[in-house]
Amino acid sequence: MPIRVAISIGDINGIGPEVALKSLVGRDLNHTVPVLLGNRQVIEYYSNFIEPKLNFRFISSEKEIESGFINVLDCYEGENVHLHPGELTEQGGKLAMMAIKSGIDLCLSEHTDALVTAPISKEAINKAGYDIPGHTEFLADNTGTSDYMMMLVNENLRVGLVSIHVPLSKVTGLISQSSVYTNIKIMHRSLVNDFNINEPDIAVLALNPHAGDGGIIGREEIEIIEPAIKKAHSEGISTSGPHPADGFFGNKKYKDCDGILAMYHDQGLIPFKTLSFGAGVNFTAGLPIIRTSPDHGTAFDIAGKNIADPSSFNAALDLALTLAKNRKQRNRRN
Repeated sequence: MPIRVAISIGDINGIGPEVALKSLVGRDLNHTVPVLLGNRQVIEYYSNFIEPKLNFRFISSEKEIESGFINVLDCYEGENVHLHPGELTEQGGKLAMMAIKSGIDLCLSEHTDALVTAPISKEAINKAGYDIPGHTEFLADNTGTSDYMMMLVNENLRVGLVSIHVPLSKVTGLISQSSVYTNIKIMHRSLVNDFNINEPDIAVLALNPHAGDGGIIGREEIEIIEPAIKKAHSEGISTSGPHPADGFFGNKKYKDCDGILAMYHDQGLIPFKTLSFGAGVNFTAGLPIIRTSPDHGTAFDIAGKNIADPSSFNAALDLALTLAKNRKQRNRRN
């Protein structure tokens, strides 16, 4: 059965449109049915750089989506689009968010099976009046989801985060028994339902150096993280930790588990990106829809030059297809 994938092309002045188009070269469009969310002007501009030429179908309604084509749905609602590759603009932020909202709606209405989002500029979307830290929070708000997780995925790693886009000074205020336990549960449910891992092992990282050294350099491990792990254990979830993050990655313990729960953004993303070699994927676990994205930004410095590497976007699209198939199979069994 074909998988329909909505693709928001991100900031039109970044590398999003380019890597999205490059990821579709050579795809079997009868099995993968892409729905690019942007408009004809933007798609035709960036497709001029792409070889071989792609087979587009420009549509005005989700009812016109067909297999065998790269469907392009105009979601900019009559906006007079101004392309400025490499520049941060307010309109670039506005159009990016319009595309994401369109993708969410397509998935919630089941016209598409998954959403892949190209990079946005947080500065541009804030200029456009969107007072949000990033994609993840916007997706949660617009799907009515309170318990969700930013998870980074590659062929061998799945790293979830307890806290996401917040200053480091605010992290400790977000680490509680409830938040750690809730994120263990979200990760466990996603590993089972999305990744088809029936009895996953989850490793939980410590917050402090040396896991607090018995409380000498922090008591969060003793008072917060360990009780959350014990509670998850009591419910049959295989969970270990808290592990000192440096030793965990330095000694390659990540190879012995199915998922890793990090306490804050850089604790999880620095080792993940180091080990992913440009092919990592951002997946939002806990949503009623499947959403993935590449693990890089808009790269304004190389936008419009046809030199952007689509590896991470390819991986994001491949993961979206896999997760959509997994959910369909599980739903049929249930």
